[in-house]
Amino acid sequence: MKIISLQSGSNGNCIYVEAGGVKLLIDAGISGKRAEQRLAGTGRDIRDIDAVLISHDHGDHIACAGIYQRKFKLPIYMTEPTLTATQIHRPIGRVDDVRHFSAGESLRFNGVTVETIPTPHDGTDGVAFVIDDGRRRLGVLTDLGHVFDGLDAVIGTLDAVIIESNYDPEMLADGPYPYFLKQRISGPNGHLSNAEAAELLARSAGAKLKWACLGHLSGENNNPAMAMETHRRILGPQLPLHIAGRYEAAEPIELR
Repeated sequence: MKIISLQSGSNGNCIYVEAGGVKLLIDAGISGKRAEQRLAGTGRDIRDIDAVLISHDHGDHIACAGIYQRKFKLPIYMTEPTLTATQIHRPIGRVDDVRHFSAGESLRFNGVTVETIPTPHDGTDGVAFVIDDGRRRLGVLTDLGHVFDGLDAVIGTLDAVIIESNYDPEMLADGPYPYFLKQRISGPNGHLSNAEAAELLARSAGAKLKWACLGHLSGENNNPAMAMETHRRILGPQLPLHIAGRYEAAEPIELR
């Protein structure tokens, strides 16, 4: 597998995964132009993508899905409630090729299986994803809400994971956000903190986990150094860690 985070955070999310000859985009929260250019910078053509998988209806994950479909003719996969909520709250324009799945269902693309995992995040009918090419399993686990039942078991099956490490509790408490937003972020339908993500990995990761990539870092309530320090303190030095940037594409990561 080859994985490239094209961008990660509340300002837009899009992750490229290449597995078993199948090319996927997870979420469409950055502009079509930006996604096209960032893929081209790695020698890839966005028009070769086999499917765009949408995790939920928040704008930083779905805002540009219509553009990806109309401009590049890419099929968009999302649940029907996600599409309905999007049409009401943040219309994305005409989308001619939408393929629905149900949360919890597995999708198959030429020998690659994508498991969809329902999450308690406050989007409509949100899911996380596990991509399985028959040899390796990659988790794309962001916007989780909280550490819900079954998440530990999922982590234990993975060879690599992109996991949200959204905020530092002290930075959030002392920061400029209004009280209601602080409660939303730290509440059961919001995001995982650095420590929650690190403790989840420390508790549940199996011996075969080769690396973790920390994603969806807050721009106001976190920073890469803080996230990395927290994970290292809890996990120790052994597990390779990467950061998915908020403003640029990360270096490609291989999962062998």
